Amino acid sequence: MLRLFVFLATILVVRGQSTAVNRSNVFPGELPLNVHIEGCVTPPCRLPQLQDALLNIVFRAPRTMQSMSTLATAFLGILVVPYPLGQNAITCNFLQNSFCPILEGEVLIYKLKMYIAPTFPVGTQATVEFRVVDQNNSAFICIRVPILIVPAIGGSFGSRNSTAIASEH
Repeated sequence: MLRLFVFLATILVVRGQSTAVNRSNVFPGELPLNVHIEGCVTPPCRLPQLQDALLNIVFRAPRTMQSMSTLATAFLGILVVPYPLGQNAITCNFLQNSFCPILEGEVLIYKLKMYIAPTFPVGTQATVEFRVVDQNNSAFICIRVPILIVPAIGGSFGSRNSTAIASEH
């Protein structure tokens, strides 16, 4: 009973914050129950350069899984660019209400961070697809969202220090 209450409360809170995303037309996978990209309701989502974009994703596990990874791909016109997420690609490390292994039917809350690197100059418009795959590299969630890279917001909120940036590149 408590689990049902937590599930319903989570859905009610998150449904109040949704970003209009689409299903991928390139990669397999279904839309999650809800996606909220912080600071964005209607795309294109304006993502500040040199900071983390934060995606809150709620989904139901379609099967039992030992592990999960998140992959990102940017579409820049005819250019298709895999976008490395580094440690943020380890989906299980960023589940807010559970941990791996995951049981079929579990409703999961996942917080994904994607650092907006300087390789995406201010003014860049792209479409980004995020997909979550299981240990067999089989995608089960995929979302597509247009973005626009904007200048960094003042202060250090959500940004990385230069040591972290240097260690990833």
